[in-house]
Amino acid sequence: MNKQLTKNFAPGHGTCSGCGIPAIVRNILDVSEDPVVVVNATGCLEVTSTLYPYTAWKVPYIHNAFENAGATVSGIEAAYKVLEKKGKVKGKINFVVFGGDGSTYDIGLQALSGALERGHRFLYVAYDNQGYMNTGGQRSGATPYGANMTTTPAAKGDIGNELDRKDIMEIVAAHGVKYLAQANVFNIEDMRAKAKKAFETDGPSFLLVLQPCTNSWKFPVSDYVKVAKLAHDTNYWTLYEIENGQYKINQYISNPKPIEEFLKTQKRFKHLLLPENKKALEKIQRDVDFRLEKLKKKTGE
Repeated sequence: MNKQLTKNFAPGHGTCSGCGIPAIVRNILDVSEDPVVVVNATGCLEVTSTLYPYTAWKVPYIHNAFENAGATVSGIEAAYKVLEKKGKVKGKINFVVFGGDGSTYDIGLQALSGALERGHRFLYVAYDNQGYMNTGGQRSGATPYGANMTTTPAAKGDIGNELDRKDIMEIVAAHGVKYLAQANVFNIEDMRAKAKKAFETDGPSFLLVLQPCTNSWKFPVSDYVKVAKLAHDTNYWTLYEIENGQYKINQYISNPKPIEEFLKTQKRFKHLLLPENKKALEKIQRDVDFRLEKLKKKTGE
């Protein structure tokens, strides 16, 4: 394993086979040119990297509850500014929050909103596996329409999750954040470039990274990059960024694959492929096309 990539986050953690979270953490921390302090909300990353009495973290690290990552990083950043003013610390430190969609879209949204509103300098990284995977695969605000989750099971006459996922990028953008971007674990170089921009931002920044979950999405552990790439190739998960209010799509798909190609890789969507659910499948395709056209309009193209 590349020693450079493990200098901040060690091997030997307990993430599932085929989980992309370690790749996200290692590569984002690796592009920081300054020392980092990590805040980690409760979730898959926290429980698998801090198995008592061991830890995978090689940097200053604090774990907090689902609901208060934004408040915690606000306090740390404010304390740093006071100590810097008094001359007790010197040099820039990057503050990074890692949280799943439960602690980002739902339980921790209030604290995140407050931190963004106040303008604290930190990078918030949401690894989005579209559900509460740490506690059994319950539906979250990031869960897509039609997904079969433990709290929204699909059955005869029941589509599964009947709600559309929140647009967390637009929620964060509404706070006037100078830099935020959507990334995907299959494209590490794109994610690294966006993290570098985020660290250079004066004020809060935000990265939303798609992280397919082998356990709850139900696909072979060797296929996580393949599944993540299909999300991109079907325009389900577009790579884009918003910098100083300007939208930019980083990579256009000239001949996108139908959304069915992405859905059929995962057992959480297998019921959608039945003839009686044809209308639901058509709705998902319409929604994907609509979101892309909406995004294109915002880029001015």
